[in-house]
Amino acid sequence: MKTFNLCILVSLAVAVYCVPISHVTGQDEDFAESYLKKFFNLTEEKGPTSRRGVSAVSSKLSEMQRFFGLHITGTLDADTMTMMKKPRCGVPDTNIASFSTFGKNLKWEKNSLTYRIVNYTPDMSAPEVDDSVEKALQVWAKVTPLRFTRIHSGTADIMISFGRREHGDSYPFDGPDGTLAHAFAPAPGIGGDAHFDEDESFTFSSNTGYVLFLVAAHEFGHSLGLSHSDDPGALMYPVYSYNNPDTFVLPRDDVNGIQSLYGPNPDTDGDIDKPEPPTTPDACDSTLVLDAVATLRGEMLFFKDNFGLPKRVKKIDAALYDVESAKTLFFVGSSYYSYDEAKKTMDQGFPKQLDQTFSGLTGKVTAALQVKGFTYIYSGSYMFEYSLSTGRLFRVLRNSYFLRCSN
Repeated sequence: MKTFNLCILVSLAVAVYCVPISHVTGQDEDFAESYLKKFFNLTEEKGPTSRRGVSAVSSKLSEMQRFFGLHITGTLDADTMTMMKKPRCGVPDTNIASFSTFGKNLKWEKNSLTYRIVNYTPDMSAPEVDDSVEKALQVWAKVTPLRFTRIHSGTADIMISFGRREHGDSYPFDGPDGTLAHAFAPAPGIGGDAHFDEDESFTFSSNTGYVLFLVAAHEFGHSLGLSHSDDPGALMYPVYSYNNPDTFVLPRDDVNGIQSLYGPNPDTDGDIDKPEPPTTPDACDSTLVLDAVATLRGEMLFFKDNFGLPKRVKKIDAALYDVESAKTLFFVGSSYYSYDEAKKTMDQGFPKQLDQTFSGLTGKVTAALQVKGFTYIYSGSYMFEYSLSTGRLFRVLRNSYFLRCSN
């Protein structure tokens, strides 16, 4: 019997557990054990050492922490639980370094492939679905000799469909907020097919749902023979993240992966005018210079190069996430920019001068933070206390105010 490699894109609510490990509930432990079984090949240990096989769980927790670049503790700590709760794809993450293929020569032995959209989701118009699918396939065609032709009847190499719960392949979907989609590696029959969970909310470009183009592009990577990458900036990274479809460029890690299977696009190879695929900065590079650091939604994010600011901006002085408005403010010289976290776009009408919003603030901003609903802006030797919602300045304090100083 032929075995197939199945990719399942999973959506789970992001949660931050800011509690000691002793406060992890049995439900958390069950979830973590299920996660490790599914993605890191955890097997039960038999014997009296533990009712759950602690040593096996600890070993797999360490393996997972190593893969995702977490602090390796071998315990179910807060950071590990948070990572487990993130949206992701269901292919196991073991033995992956940079891009990865399914192995055993699981690739198409031809460059001309057909695809068929069997049915449509009511979330989007038919032309939007058609465009999303075609654009997702072209992501891979642009960098390989692969060419895709749509057919409207019969069996295609890549059959694309939407379905709920049990939909005919023995891998049932699980309703809203669970599995988003799954795809099969290249092979006869069901191999290459991609299925999308109709109980999810798909969208053409907005991040209020799951962008079909992004989900499909990831799944088609599996349909063509790619497994997962441990590069957080790669399309084939296990964790789903929003990216603007209009400006999407396939990252270098994914280009390397797909070209290891099929080679480069002979029509564009050597074209000096084509944009260079983005490369994720090496976090261990001693010469790396970060543009900004901000804490958003309980996560610490590091910004480097392309994140929406004009090219003339060479240095960011400070970044602040405003919990109430869900906006991230970037301070640059005597002005600031606003980034809408919900829309994933820079707000119009910026930059604005600092004193338009922050009365009395005329100097360069060196740091910013929020504490108990108040916004604190550091400038020179002073710290300005504001209410962002009203724009009111409450106090001007020494910048040592939060430090334990005797003076």
